[in-house]
Amino acid sequence: MSLKIEPPQRRPQNNNTGIFTGFVVGALVAFAGFWFMAYHDPTPRAEGRSVSQRGSLSSRERTTISVFKRVSPSVTFITKYQRSAFSFDMQRRRRGTGSGFVWDKKGHIVTNYHVIRNAGVLKVRLADQSTWSARVVGSAPDKDLAVLKIKAPARRLRPISIGRSSNLQVGQTVLAIGNPFGLDRTLTVGVVSALNRQIRSQSNRPIRGVIQTDAAINPGNSGGPLLDSAGRLIGVNTAIFSPSRANAGIGFAVPVDTVNRVVPQLIRYGRIRRPRIGIHVFYNKQFMRSIRRVGVMIEQVVPNSPAAKLRLRGMRRTYEGDLILGDIIVGLDGKPVRNLDDLLTILEKHKVGDRVWIKINREGKLRKLRLKLY
Repeated sequence: MSLKIEPPQRRPQNNNTGIFTGFVVGALVAFAGFWFMAYHDPTPRAEGRSVSQRGSLSSRERTTISVFKRVSPSVTFITKYQRSAFSFDMQRRRRGTGSGFVWDKKGHIVTNYHVIRNAGVLKVRLADQSTWSARVVGSAPDKDLAVLKIKAPARRLRPISIGRSSNLQVGQTVLAIGNPFGLDRTLTVGVVSALNRQIRSQSNRPIRGVIQTDAAINPGNSGGPLLDSAGRLIGVNTAIFSPSRANAGIGFAVPVDTVNRVVPQLIRYGRIRRPRIGIHVFYNKQFMRSIRRVGVMIEQVVPNSPAAKLRLRGMRRTYEGDLILGDIIVGLDGKPVRNLDDLLTILEKHKVGDRVWIKINREGKLRKLRLKLY
């Protein structure tokens, strides 16, 4: 008897199971790819290097840091505005910024004349970031100096220390603090590059004895202090020599000896008060050249003045209409007078009551007389 073995019958395949399996496999592949892309960095692993310890600051660095910390509270930020004529609410428009420094506890701020020139409204910001309205109490365009006044309490004011400029030496370290391009309280360091330079003021008169420095001075530094290594004021930064108006390594500062002489006069009188001789002068370069004379000619003598008491002569005309030249001042206080600038500069160094020698040229003859300034 033979047995017949039947092959097992195949069950029909479930398509849903295959789809599910493919989905799972695809999901695993996608997850693996995402993980690989997210956590696998193809670049080599890099770590920060260990920090090496530095030594102590040099004595020069410590001095510079100390001076800046001590003096920067005395430096101010000055903003000038112009009132708009086309606005009913008198909206202000900023016209420029500059620097200044605290002169005393009474609220006087020293800066350059050109910083506040033609300003409608002035604002002064102190080191504590408080801002105060300012008024001009005095100005000296001939020296590019001005004094402002703010009503800040004395406890907020840090007057700057005053030094001397007459004993400066070329090569001496100097520091300048200011607000170049509106950047608050910037420090630059350099040396005295030259002394006794001469620059033109806003009134086109020469400022003599100017300090030249290579400490970076840019627009906005004007009016800020130039300091010696002891942190004392030795000049007021006033100008740069650069066609691009940016620092080119040549900056100028009005010497502090001039500042210390002029500022008290600006506070008291609002202007430079020069002692007088008692004359009105006639000065014209072409005329003086045409008569081949050097000096300052007297046009008129003030009655009852020291000049009148010395019988100095002014210009006059004869009955026929001919012009008779006045006395020509060629020297004062032992210094030559070649032009009007020389005469005014010498007078600025004296005060009322001083007695000086005046040297005149009268009709080709030199005379020397003693005169009391008034």
